[in-house]
Amino acid sequence: MTTPVQRPMTAAFFVQAALSFALALVSVAVGIAWLPVDSWQRGFLALGLVFLVSSTFTLAKCVRDRQESQEVTHRVDQARIDKILSEHDPFDLKQP
Repeated sequence: MTTPVQRPMTAAFFVQAALSFALALVSVAVGIAWLPVDSWQRGFLALGLVFLVSSTFTLAKCVRDRQESQEVTHRVDQARIDKILSEHDPFDLKQP
């Protein structure tokens, strides 16, 4: 059985990505807070910001899941599982 290849991610890259996301989120939130508009307009923009952030995380997860499902090791493991399931007879009492 082959083990999946782990792609290394440096700590500096992770910190840079987290800090850039935090800086962008805070700057947009401050921009919305200081915008000279009514409170309902500010609330609408804040709600849009929350929706944008949540959909960004969902999109990132979908892209990651698609990439993982297309890896060769995953497809080989899935083929093995499919073979085992197709050969298994739940009504055969002789199998352990």
